[in-house]
Amino acid sequence: MKRSFGLAIVFALLWAPSIQAQVRELAGKITDAKSGLALEGVTVQLKGSTQNTITLADGSFHITIQTPVSTVIFSHTGYEEQEAAVGANMNIALVPSVSDLSEVVVVGYGKSEKRDLTGSISHIKGSEVENLPVASFESGLQGKAAGLNIESGSGKLGQAIKVRIRGTSSISASSQPLYVVDGLPVITTSLSDGTNEETNPLVDLNPNDIESIEVLKDASAAAIYGARAANGVILVTTKKGKMGKKSTVNVNLSTGFSNPTRKKGFMNTQQYAQLYDQALLNDATYDFNNGISGYSSITEALESLTSYLNTYYFNPQDYALGAQDWKSGEINTNWEDLQYNKNAQTQQADVSVSGGTDKTKFYASGFYNKQEAIVINNVFQRYGGRLNLDHNISDKVSIGFNLALNRSQLDRVSHDNAFSTPGQMVAQLPFSPTHDPETGKLNPYTLYANGLFDAQFSFEKQVTFRSFGNAYANIDIAPSLAFRSELGADILNLYQEYYSGKESTDGKPLGLGGNLFSQSASLNTNNYFTFSPSIGSDHTLKATAGMSYLQNDLNQSAIQGEGYPSDAIKNLSGATDIVSGSSTGARYSFLSYFARANYALLDKYLVSASLRADGSSRFSPENRYGLFPAASIGWILSEESFLRNSSFLSYFKLRASYGITGNAEIGENGFLGLYQVSNYPSLPGYVPNQLPSKDLRWEKTAQADIGAEFGFWNNRLSGEIDLYHKKTTDLLLNVNIPSSTGFSSILENLGKMENKGVELTLNSRNLVGKFSWNTSFNIAYNKNTVLDIQGQVIESGGGLQRAVDNQPIGVFYMQHFVGVDPENGDALYEDADGKPTSAYQDAVRKVVGKALPDFTGALTNTLRYANFDLSIQFNFVEGNSIFNAGGIYSSSSFGNGYDNQTTDQLNGWKQPGDITNVPRAGMFYSTGYRNSSRWLYDGSYIRLRNLVLGYTLPSSITGRWKMSSARFYLSGMNLLTFTKYIGDPEVNTYVLGNISGGQDFFSIPQARTIAAGVNIRF
Repeated sequence: MKRSFGLAIVFALLWAPSIQAQVRELAGKITDAKSGLALEGVTVQLKGSTQNTITLADGSFHITIQTPVSTVIFSHTGYEEQEAAVGANMNIALVPSVSDLSEVVVVGYGKSEKRDLTGSISHIKGSEVENLPVASFESGLQGKAAGLNIESGSGKLGQAIKVRIRGTSSISASSQPLYVVDGLPVITTSLSDGTNEETNPLVDLNPNDIESIEVLKDASAAAIYGARAANGVILVTTKKGKMGKKSTVNVNLSTGFSNPTRKKGFMNTQQYAQLYDQALLNDATYDFNNGISGYSSITEALESLTSYLNTYYFNPQDYALGAQDWKSGEINTNWEDLQYNKNAQTQQADVSVSGGTDKTKFYASGFYNKQEAIVINNVFQRYGGRLNLDHNISDKVSIGFNLALNRSQLDRVSHDNAFSTPGQMVAQLPFSPTHDPETGKLNPYTLYANGLFDAQFSFEKQVTFRSFGNAYANIDIAPSLAFRSELGADILNLYQEYYSGKESTDGKPLGLGGNLFSQSASLNTNNYFTFSPSIGSDHTLKATAGMSYLQNDLNQSAIQGEGYPSDAIKNLSGATDIVSGSSTGARYSFLSYFARANYALLDKYLVSASLRADGSSRFSPENRYGLFPAASIGWILSEESFLRNSSFLSYFKLRASYGITGNAEIGENGFLGLYQVSNYPSLPGYVPNQLPSKDLRWEKTAQADIGAEFGFWNNRLSGEIDLYHKKTTDLLLNVNIPSSTGFSSILENLGKMENKGVELTLNSRNLVGKFSWNTSFNIAYNKNTVLDIQGQVIESGGGLQRAVDNQPIGVFYMQHFVGVDPENGDALYEDADGKPTSAYQDAVRKVVGKALPDFTGALTNTLRYANFDLSIQFNFVEGNSIFNAGGIYSSSSFGNGYDNQTTDQLNGWKQPGDITNVPRAGMFYSTGYRNSSRWLYDGSYIRLRNLVLGYTLPSSITGRWKMSSARFYLSGMNLLTFTKYIGDPEVNTYVLGNISGGQDFFSIPQARTIAAGVNIRF
């Protein structure tokens, strides 16, 4: 025994140095590979050992190694697990997970893990819309989710944005989705002057305050919002602090500049003169060859026609002030460039503080943003703040509130279809100077009213004060039962003032001014129980039941005056005559009851069902309430024994849903017969304004969805696919009626419409490690069809588009231009027999295109190496048409006046045998100048939407300056565009219309923006 004891001592002495060598200290810091921010709560695990620790609030960790190990594992919810060899100083950047099934997703009146969802919901992180040079967060959503299509009307700031989730679902009612911010349905309807374009109330929400965005696409996900969910729902959750976390300060600063993405390209003086001469030569040749005027030669015809034109209609020399010969090029004004700001400036500053104790967490922020539009006289600026506070009174009771206060100012320009808008300056002659050379003042002798007068002497200013938020109390009545009560308000006050000077297009000669005051106040309360009983390890049940009430009051007043003594005083006190005044008031309300239950068996068989009953003041008492049910099922096949140990399949879930949602977005009192006041001087009275429609009821959309979610090779490749079919019945439709009734239409429930399509999302981790490369791709196909409106023809967009049976909504309906006759340059159209004809009156109107695209999608690549990160996003649209509505003036080779022309008109027909799609130019004998598909283009495009290059300073540097992290970045938006369209393909003069869309009437193109910024965290 003594011998054994001695051997043990010798053995211990021999191994003592080795044991001592295994005891060592290990330290480091863990950060987010994308933002560079420190990560708290990361698990640091010694591989092959039970020894572990977690990182502190500043991302640091310290652990004593007591066993022989060579590898450390770092893991954190929402990030990819990473291994690293043991080192002296371990600074690790974790990559956010591409597909994290434990990710918490916000749903209506609650939250759920993505794994447990049986509906179709797209989750977008707030970081994906942060620090973008856009006025509203919706602009940043383009390409972020399959089936979500964003259409900006133009490059004007503050303008409304068309958002469609799985297509257009209505004809006369709104097709915009419902927006819910922190549980509060917010105001999204434009309150601006109806004579200008709609504006966007959502610009009052600071994108940098957003934590996450959920897009509820199918009925199972959206039906909990019932009567307002037919067009989909977008849930926005703002940022909050974290319990037990020390306060952190975030500072974001950025600046940038913008220019137009694409210009149509108008003629200079020499090019205009060339087309002018060609047009007169064509006219002379046509007149002589056809013996119209009896000229003896083409030369005589040319001299006579030129003299006649210059004497009675148009003499170019009259407009070339200060030039001896207008054709010389002595004056060469680029009016297209004059409508733009060169290098329009953008500045943004955000500061936020967040943190918490063991009972309280908070998030506070303030921001300032000023953005010049690429078009002159259009500026948007805003400032405001937010405070989100949550406090646990006890283990069972918690309270909190979310509050945002904002002020914004929008300096606007006129509607696209107004001579005073800068966009129409392109019609001016290139040899017209901007200023009169004799007086030095602005030139009043231009072909059309000089838009620079409006830019100098007119203004339209819209100031908005907005406060929105809610307060809540949550009580845990029992371990399995909780009650939550929310009370919220959204109050929007808008003051709009305008003045058109005595020399401006709209105000001359008296001056015209006015103002508009609008107030929209919404009050909302939600009260509901959540029941989560414990019913065994194999069963999970979560049920929600409650009620909601929403009331909105809208009041507006407007007044207008004229007769200003000068432009010195631009408000109404300077007007000598008040020429009009009006005031309106309206209220609507929704009273709702809802219930939902989610059940899971063995954590792989999922069932969900919901029911909502909605009552709306927008319908008569007999039809006020509607029921909106939905149900869905899910099956996680990867949890089955036959797939659980698969070497390539990480995750696979099948799901299916069906439900009914509603639409009541028709305005107030649609079921009543209404009168309006007749303001005829000294004879006040009432006149009928609206026919009653007492049977008016909900528009309903039934939607079926089948989907699959999958992951392969440890989720190196993951994604989901959905097939859906939406059918809307009882359309809220403005039905045509005989004008002999005194009305043109009546609002009724008539017709059906469907949308069906496929959505695919793919995410891949192509490279993992120090150099990482992730790819995200989504594509959506949607087919819209108006099924049955009983032969009605509903027109919009100037009569160029319509809704008709068995066609997509918004088809372009006009004469079909088939080319140019090579013998004489005549425009050719398709007649009733399908044959070409040069007689416009013999051409038949037909469907020649559609505004709705077939495919939308995006491709995003994210690369990281060391402290560098690069994100590149392309988005695309395919299958839609764009009508260049201004083309009948600017691309008709003088067929509709003497406007300056786009340079493509130089490719027109000149002599027999010419093969071209541009008819011959002419001042007297024009051809091809009436509305037709001549100006209808393929609207498909691919656009480099966003490019961001960032660099995060090493912690060794930021530590010296007492910073947690610092990231510098350079970004570009709309850098490249590939399209066949003559201008910018992402424009729409009629921004929010269901039928009208895809029309470009001198619209301002989108902005190409380059910005630089820094994100600093303390």
